[in-house]
Amino acid sequence: MSLNKDQYDNIMADYARIRDRHRRELEKRRTQAYARIPALQKLEEQTPALAVDQLRRRLRSSAGSSGSGSGAGSIPGAPADRKDQKTSFRETAAQITARRIRLLTENGFPADYLEMKWDCPDCRDTGYIGREKCHCLKQREISVLYNQSRLETLAAGADFSLLSEKYYTGEDLDRFRNALRVCRIFVEQFDTVHRNLYLYGTVGTGKTMLSVCTAKALIEKGRSVLYFSAASLFDRLADCTFSSGSRDGLRGFLDDLYTCDLLIIDDLGTEFTNAFVASQLFTCISERELNRHSTIISTNLSLRELQARYSDRVFSRITSTYEICKITGKDIRLQRRRRGRYG
Repeated sequence: MSLNKDQYDNIMADYARIRDRHRRELEKRRTQAYARIPALQKLEEQTPALAVDQLRRRLRSSAGSSGSGSGAGSIPGAPADRKDQKTSFRETAAQITARRIRLLTENGFPADYLEMKWDCPDCRDTGYIGREKCHCLKQREISVLYNQSRLETLAAGADFSLLSEKYYTGEDLDRFRNALRVCRIFVEQFDTVHRNLYLYGTVGTGKTMLSVCTAKALIEKGRSVLYFSAASLFDRLADCTFSSGSRDGLRGFLDDLYTCDLLIIDDLGTEFTNAFVASQLFTCISERELNRHSTIISTNLSLRELQARYSDRVFSRITSTYEICKITGKDIRLQRRRRGRYG
């Protein structure tokens, strides 16, 4: 699917606001640094002056070269002469940069204090790298087109380092640690090792949060992630399949569904399951496996329940191409409520 003009314009306007914010922040940092280090401002003023001087030298060299005859000897503006000028300019610029860093650090500022910051350094908050869409723009498109607000809300407070073991004991703790290890490896090796994950177990044991932490880590690495609850995924597939709208919409959605870097299907089994759902689930996981794109499924269904609810072929495809992690324990949400109530 593609954005309409208003959606695209809104995203581009947001990029412009981000760039403006970073420019204002840089000016504020520069003002603070100059106030504390007067010598820094004088040093900074040398850089544009140096560039102007270098330009003048090049112009003079070019004029000298075009007006020279073919006589022997050193010719002003010849390649060797221009190379020496470039080397001299680079050396002087490097000295100014080193001096600037030294002044900053000696006065308690970070070395990069006067460097422009970006939300996305890869595209410098433009949405494009050359003519290609940046990964951050692709993820913004996904968010707009498929209402990824739940993922964004959950991801805001999600991080592997914040996951607590205090809600697990004994065998439950061992299973949680194993699932956490598997998810970390999944992220670390995402670009080199193709994997799928099937996280299953009892209610409220952190399956969704593990998948969200994984998603957030991959988004931060520039990978495209599409998140759906099982119910919303199959509802959308049904709407696209049976509605009287354009077939282009269905093709666009299926293309995104099958080719995003990571697809998360959360709470499989909570949807109304019928032959259409079972068929679509098999097609989805098969197409993604064919394209070597990873999928994470979280569910309360055991493997036996998965087989009974969907089909033997869904069961076979998942058990043969997914890494299975069982997570058990007491409902974390209930534990939190009790701790909040009783201290």
